[in-house]
Amino acid sequence: MSSCDIPFEDELLPYVSLFADASELLFFDDELPFDDVLSEELSANFMNNTDNTIETPLVLNKKKMLILAVQHMFAMFGATILVPILVMGFFKDATGEELTSGLTVSVTLFCAGAGTLIFHLCTKLQVPAFLGSSFAFLGGFYTIANFNTGMYATMSVNDKAAYACGGVVVAGLVYLVMAAEIKLVGIAKVMRFLPPVVTGPMIVCIGLSLAPVAISNSAVNWPLALAAILTVIVFNIWGRGMLKLIPILMGVVLLYIVALILDIAGFTNTDGSAIINYASISSASWVGLPPFQMCKFDLTAILVMAPIAAATMMEHIGDMSAISATVGKNFIAKPGLNRTLLGDGLATAFAGFIGGPANTTYGENIGVLAMSKVYEPKVVRMAALLAIILSVVPKFSAIISTMPTAIIGGISFILYGMISAIGVRNIVENKVDLSKSRNLIIAAVIFVSGLGFKDGLTFSVFGTSVTLTSLAIAAIAGIVLNAVLPGNKYVFDENVIENEIHHKA
Repeated sequence: MSSCDIPFEDELLPYVSLFADASELLFFDDELPFDDVLSEELSANFMNNTDNTIETPLVLNKKKMLILAVQHMFAMFGATILVPILVMGFFKDATGEELTSGLTVSVTLFCAGAGTLIFHLCTKLQVPAFLGSSFAFLGGFYTIANFNTGMYATMSVNDKAAYACGGVVVAGLVYLVMAAEIKLVGIAKVMRFLPPVVTGPMIVCIGLSLAPVAISNSAVNWPLALAAILTVIVFNIWGRGMLKLIPILMGVVLLYIVALILDIAGFTNTDGSAIINYASISSASWVGLPPFQMCKFDLTAILVMAPIAAATMMEHIGDMSAISATVGKNFIAKPGLNRTLLGDGLATAFAGFIGGPANTTYGENIGVLAMSKVYEPKVVRMAALLAIILSVVPKFSAIISTMPTAIIGGISFILYGMISAIGVRNIVENKVDLSKSRNLIIAAVIFVSGLGFKDGLTFSVFGTSVTLTSLAIAAIAGIVLNAVLPGNKYVFDENVIENEIHHKA
């Protein structure tokens, strides 16, 4: 069915542009023509849509969108709150003090939600990306937490964290410089250095690099993890109607109920620990503002944090390629890589400014897009609003944070694998010829670098230790090899994806 075959098209058109500006992000019209009265034919066509000719805004009502938003929120939650938990651990181990402001779970959730909305505004509300806290900056936080010379020797733990966040702000500004360069010289010249032979293997590495995390989390309680995997598969393959669109959420909810029952019955994890830890719930208040903290600037901290932007920008490009391949729209061309980098950079700078960790486009949510096949950006913005709401409800945040590690691991099995599969699809659909030695060498080096440098690569800049993550090394190696090896005939076509969709239709 083409878009012109959808009944009541004239009535629906005003609603296609819903959320046309920031003021409308919180509002929905209760008079949507299709609210709870979808025809069986339209529902069937939506479920079986493979060519993206039917736009999801035309068939999803606000209730369904809310459920899908909750799924996105759950997908990002585990990884997003893990970053501040790890960072707080770094600072406590190094100083013996607890962080009381900045870099907390509630601040991180607020920054993730606000950062996502900033990103969507910068990208003309077109890109269904969620921004969560970045793991790439963990090495930088660890380094600053362990500074014990100069002014850092007697500095309080909160001040150390503030200077680290100042470095995050500068790292975000580096994005803006890259965005301006793309705007000035043109995307085609920049993308010549980032053909599918580079971005495809990078996407594969993004997914596979997360695989050990999924395994380690699942190992806490394998029966629970396997049950989560099975639940997601069942709802994704055999689910009907709305249930088919929310397999991850169903896996989370149903398995959490199972975990509650098992915990009450006296079952434990493999290591003997309780399946669910309720301690954080009793100590959390119901309402409270996140403990924001203004950042501070110091050259030493900046030199630690800012270079990490080179890595995260490459990851950003890989994520944009993954989202484009998943949705079937070339977001690198429209709204443009300069706008997506601008949004990511501003979100990161904003987060650092108020004491939060750096933001980045989230692979977990790309996996949700691929599985649900619902690509409506409004759903992601609703998830962002939910994250902001959770940030001011410490009690609810604490409840969600009790999600058993094994369930997160089981869900991650599917999501992380989905990301890698998208990378393979990107290589295949762009007809990358791996029989050519040039392409094979580039892909081989990216794979080995992205998966082999588990601890990254550490070196000194002006006496300061800087660590490049494995993904950054892989991206740099791939870009350099693509530039120097003869036979680079790739020409970026801004309309190639759109042309393919039109041809299929």
